[in-house]
Parts: sequence; structure tokens; C-alpha cells
Amino acid sequence: MAFFFEAVCNLRSIISPDNFNYNTDGYEGDTAEDRKSQDGSETMPFIDESPTMSPHLCARGQDGEAISPTPAEGLLSGGDTEKGLEMRKLVLSGFLASEEIYINQLEALLLPMKPLKATATTSKPVLTVEQIETIFFMIQDIFVIHKEFYDALSPNIQQWDEKITVGHLFQKLASQLGVYKAFVDNYKVAVGTVEKCSQANSQFQKISENLKVKGPKESKDCTTTSTMEALLYKPIDRVTRSTLVLHDLLKHTPKDHPDFPLLQDALRISQNFLSIINEEIDPRRTAVTTPKGEARQLVKDGFLVEVSEGTRKLRHVFLFTDLLLCAKMKKTAVGRHQQYECKWYIPLADLSFQTLDDSDSLPHIQTLPEHEIEEMKIKISTIKSEIQKEKKAQKSQSRNVDRLRKKMNEQESCLLLYSPTIPFRIHNKHGKSCLFLLSSDYERSEWRESIQKLQKKDLQACVLSSVELQVLTGSCFKLRTVHNIPVTSNKDDEESPGLYGFLHVIVHKATGFKESANLYCTLEVDSFGYFVSKAITRVFRDTTEPQWNEEFEIELEGSQCLRILCYEKCYDKSKLNKDDNEIVDKIMGKGQVQLDPQAVQSKNWHMDVIEMNGIKVEFSMKFTTRDLSLKRTPSKKQSGVFGVKISVVTKRERSKVPYIVRQCIEEVEKRGIDEVGIYRISGVATDIQALKAAFDANTKDILMMLSDMDINAIAGTLKLYFRELPEPLLTDRLYPAFMEGTALSDPAAKENCMMHLLRSLPDPNLITFLSLLEHLKRVAEKEPVNKMSLHNLATVFGPTLLRPSESEINKANVTMASDIWSHDVMAQVQVLLYYLQHPPISFAELKKNTLYFSTDV
Repeated sequence: MAFFFEAVCNLRSIISPDNFNYNTDGYEGDTAEDRKSQDGSETMPFIDESPTMSPHLCARGQDGEAISPTPAEGLLSGGDTEKGLEMRKLVLSGFLASEEIYINQLEALLLPMKPLKATATTSKPVLTVEQIETIFFMIQDIFVIHKEFYDALSPNIQQWDEKITVGHLFQKLASQLGVYKAFVDNYKVAVGTVEKCSQANSQFQKISENLKVKGPKESKDCTTTSTMEALLYKPIDRVTRSTLVLHDLLKHTPKDHPDFPLLQDALRISQNFLSIINEEIDPRRTAVTTPKGEARQLVKDGFLVEVSEGTRKLRHVFLFTDLLLCAKMKKTAVGRHQQYECKWYIPLADLSFQTLDDSDSLPHIQTLPEHEIEEMKIKISTIKSEIQKEKKAQKSQSRNVDRLRKKMNEQESCLLLYSPTIPFRIHNKHGKSCLFLLSSDYERSEWRESIQKLQKKDLQACVLSSVELQVLTGSCFKLRTVHNIPVTSNKDDEESPGLYGFLHVIVHKATGFKESANLYCTLEVDSFGYFVSKAITRVFRDTTEPQWNEEFEIELEGSQCLRILCYEKCYDKSKLNKDDNEIVDKIMGKGQVQLDPQAVQSKNWHMDVIEMNGIKVEFSMKFTTRDLSLKRTPSKKQSGVFGVKISVVTKRERSKVPYIVRQCIEEVEKRGIDEVGIYRISGVATDIQALKAAFDANTKDILMMLSDMDINAIAGTLKLYFRELPEPLLTDRLYPAFMEGTALSDPAAKENCMMHLLRSLPDPNLITFLSLLEHLKRVAEKEPVNKMSLHNLATVFGPTLLRPSESEINKANVTMASDIWSHDVMAQVQVLLYYLQHPPISFAELKKNTLYFSTDV
């Protein structure tokens, strides 16, 4: 099934579209050059060794050879917009030419269908009706879709005008991708049927190996011959090519052009379709032949953190059809071919997932304090900003950029090594146990499911000789699908830096459950190369169709992917699973969607569906940039509390601390102080908005609402209150002084300065701050249960209490989204952390204190 495996490679690679070249004649198979590895040696067949350059259009010369168009820079003149529109025409022209050839290929495939059907009911049928329907399944539908698309697009290209719109045509084409889903599901069976029928019937074999494909209209009598198997591959290849064209079209379409939102939508649909296909297709690669002639295939590989003798080690783990191999990259001299060294392997027949008894304990594992992890993130963001500034300066030398990249690589690699905490233990029945640490339950589930799926087959335990192990380890470099650890320095400069800001997600409902269960979903996004859980829906009890309709606001830090995991909540303690002494609920399904900046950045909600193991989860999302979220806009309704100065609210209420702050703190301490991730896990946005409206209106039922509301929503309401103050709680006026004070190295000077700054705050601000401070200390006392340390809480609240208002940000002249995130954040966190780690601060004692602030201390 050679073509099927190649198809899988192409479909899986679309997530990184820069790894493709697309030609007007579609896929023509690997050339000899394509099968060369980096060192010039032959690779195994059908391995994805795609070049890393950006995709480019190719046209055909009169002799049929591919020729590249003149580079845009040399061909175009005028402003960037004119260049973009001219490139738009080139992209569309190239794609139209490839559509014509694709339609001719589909037509050639359909040509023998009618005569074969005609003979199916005679006494001497070439094929049965069932075989015909299997082989030509959905081809007619695909042909009609693309013929209509071609006929609609062609006149626009022939009578080109820069105001012409074609986005609706691509949007319609993308909306019909369901037909391709059905085709892909049937593809393997169709190709298998062609092979069987060719072997059984010489007449059909002759037909299937000599299909005539017409050439383009311009080249008369340019007919080529193709096989049925090759033509059946064309639709699979076509989806990836269409998605690449959408990328190029968006790149060269001005944002104010009517086509832009339509092309965004078409790209989003196409990418999500491919993501679903990737989840469902078995991603097995080509076979490795051992000296004994056995076939062994790579199923999955990736970088994992292994705990070895209490030390964290980054390993490249390879899952083959019959064994799991753990390797590390050997150090080689400059210019030498990279190689892997095998650390250990376990035959799948001997592998089990070990669970621990209460008497067992995990080995001591190296960990870093939370504040060091957070500081690494800030440093990475700061270095990224410095690199961008160096590049923009133009006069800068590449040495500076290289130096900064090396520095960033060190920080990112360290973060990837020390951030994972979720244990994944495997056991060899002969006594060897191995422990990996993962950043997400998603990865742990993926690895476990992949291994268990292979273990369902009749596997035999294997013992590899040193020669066999050497051959297998040597093949890993060519077979690997994950080439680099996920750090910024390994990415192309043109790759998306990810999104900075807030992703609003509504989880609507889920269907496809066979039995009633207690169901909930969690949301994860990637951050600095690993995934972080950001939100959790409420548990929908005893149902097959949970309808949550819950909205969440998720903060993004250079994120590119959203994951949704669906769990069954286990209330029966006798049936609870144990994974390394950690209680875990059962994962019912999981899926992910790419957060393409062009597709997501819109004021409108985008509704989507993630399919996972037969389960469908419906959700909507929209994105708000960080610069919008940084605005502290005063409320027009001064009778409320949100967006109103704290002095106005306390004066109106005749209170020292706003009622909203007192009530939220009281409720969190009453029933949320033991909640894992309190203040970190997002509450349901609709619940938060309901509480906001109730507090603004001073509703009498607030206490009843608070007692019934999910505790994460109450925590989210408190954070929102401080975030929406017209100016930060610690004030704009004192902000520069707080930044300078926290940077002082002399403890006495720092103490004098930081206490003086507190005394300088208006009384309502100071009393509210001290009240919140003591509350957060009480929350941190429960860190062993709620996993919220003082540093975690400082990270959550520091920017909220200190982040300047819009006018102050404009003064700082911060332009990039990543700059906004990293700008002074580390210092904001350090200010709050200083006060959190300080002995109790009394308002009365503070005001009595005669220490004075002096820069001469």
C-alpha cells in the first residue's frame, strides 16, 4: 500500500505548510533527489524528507518541464499592495492551471466507469457492481465540485481586475470537504480492490494500467498515460495543495480586501479538516527491514523527559510496531552526520503500564522552584524582543542575533526539561521500569493508546542482537517524524510566533457517547513549547449528550494550538484509576485545532467541531489581542463597581474595602481554598459576566448567587474587578517607583523604599491591597493541596494589580504583542512577591512608622 503511506505523510505534514512544494500537475512521485537525505545517502522509500523552503508556484514550459516564475521582487514594481495584488493573480493563475490538469485526471479516472458498469450486468462482467462502487467511490462528486469551481474561477482570471473577488469560491470549495472525508475513509479499500481485481482479471489490469489523461487546452495532443492507482492518489494530494494556495492567497491579499475574511474562513475549515484526518489515519511510516528479513514500522516518535537515577534527561522515543526504543542524539563533530545512541528498548509483548500501590513511592526527581520557571519564561520573551529589535535595526551584525539565539535556546531547552510534571511509567515484565514526565494528559493518553492499539495484535517478544539494534537505531535518524525539540531557535523566522492575548472559547455540547456518564471537558493551549491546562467545564451528570454552553477566557502566551479533552468523572472511589499515586479520571476523547493567526483574528465567533474517538464536541472561539486587553477603560456607569475608581466605590459604600472584594475573598476561603489551580484555572465567562452584572446593579440576591456559583467563576470575578479598574490598584503614579524599588539590591534600602511606597498609596487602595495580600497568603498555605504557591499567585495577580493603564503603555512605546507581554511583567510579579513573602503588614503600624524614603539610604 505504498501510495497510502505516502498519502499519510503528506496529510500529516500540512500542519507545517512550508514543508511543501506544489506544482501545477499535482503529485508526480519522489524523484531521486527527493529521496536523498541531508548527507546525500539514500533514505528509506516514502519518508517525508520535504525541503524546508517556502512553497513556490511552478508553471509548465512547452516541453512539459516545470519552470519557476520570475521572483516577485524582480517582476513587480510599485508599493507593497500592488505587489501583493500582482502576486495574487500569479497564485490564482498557477492554481487554475493545476485545477485544469486535476479535472482532466479525474475525468480519465471516470472514463472506464460507464463501460465497466455496462458489463457488470452481462454474463461476462469485468467487475461486479460492488467492486465498481468501491473503486470509483465519490470520484464523480469530487469531479463535479471541482468542475464547477474551475468554471466559476476561470472567467475571473481571464478578465483580471484587482477588485475581483474569489474568496466566496474558495469558501464554497472548503465547505464541501466532507466529500473528501468519505473518499479518504474509502481510499485504502479502493486501492486494495484495484490490486486484487488486476491480479484476477487481465482485461481490467490492462484498463487500470493505461488510462489516458488529456493535457491542458494550450498543449494539443499532449496526452499522458497513468495508472488507476496513481490517479486515485490525486484527490488526497489535492487537499494539501489547496490549503497551501489559501496560505499564499492570504499572504498576498490586503486585509481590507473583501476576499480576506472569506479566505480566512476557507483556510480555517481546510486546516481543521486536515487535522481531523490526521487524527484518524494510522500514521505508520515505512518498514525497516532487519537482517532476518522482518518488517518493522515506525508508528510514533517524539521528545520526552526521562527520569534516570533522579535526573531529568531529554530523550527521543521511537514506537515501532513491536517495540519501544529510547534514544539520545550522539554528539558529533561539525559537519558529521547526526546519529542516535540507543539507551534501552522494551518489546511491546513485555511492556505494561505499571501502577503503584500506596506503599510505593516515586524516586526523587529534580525540580526547579516555581519562580525560576516563571523567570525563564520572562527571559525567553525578553530575548525574543531583543532579537526582533536587532533584526529591525538592519545595521546590526548577525553575530548579535546568533548570540541571542544561543542564549534563548539554553533557556528554552532548560524550560522544556524542567516544566513537565505528569508521570508516565512503563514496565518491562523482566524487571525494568522507566519513568517519563509529560506536560499534558493529552500526550500521556496518546502514547498509551498507541501502544495499547499495537498490543492488541498477536505480538511475540523479541530479543535484538547487537547488529539488529545498531541497524534499527541507525534508521531512526531517517525515519523520525519529529526532527527538533520544540524551541523557537529551531523554527524558521517566517513561522508564526503564535498568539498573544485572550482566546474566548464557548464549549457548547458533545455527542456520540454510547452510555450515560458524568462528563466534563478541559481546555489546554501550548505555551513555551509545552501545554498548560487553562479551563475546565462543570461536570454534566449521567447523560449521553452534555450541553455545557460555557464560555472561557484563556490567556495566550505565543500559543498556536488549542486542545480539548473530554473526561468521565469517577465518583466511585473503588473504581478510581491510579497512575503513580495520582487519581485520574477516564479520558473519553481528545482533539486539537490549530490557532492560525489569520483565521482566528476576527471580531466574530467561529463555530467548529472536534471529532475524537467517535465523539463530537461543538465549540466556538474568537480572539482578542493583548493590546486591547491592556486597556483600562473607565466605566460610563459610575453607579456600578467595575471600571469605577476604588475611592469612589468605598466612599459610596462607606466601607474600607469594596464589597465585591470582601465577598469574593470570603467565598473563596470558605469553599475554594482547596481547589487545585484556584485563580489559575479560568472560570466560565458567562458566570463571571452574570456576577459582574449583579455586583454592578447591587442585586440583593448576590449572596445567593455566590453560594451557588462555581468557585472558579468567583475567583475570575475578583481578578476581573482588579483588571478593569481605571488605573491599577498600586496606581500609575507610583508604578515607576515600584519598578525601581524592586530592583534595589540592598535589603535595607529595598525595605525602606517598598514600605514608603505602600504608605504613599491612597487609603482605600492600601487597605484593599493589604486585605488581598493576607488572603493570598492564606491560599498559599494550602499549596500542597491547591498547587498554588506564593510565586504562582504573584504571577496571576502581579500584572493585574500593577499593569499600567493605556496612557502609560503608550508612553512606553511598546509595539509588539510579545513585547507587551514581557514588558515589565517580571518586575510586576517581583513587586507582589516581595509583599507576599514579607511578614504581616499592619495598616496602623505602617502609618505610624517614621521611616522615611530616601534615595541616599
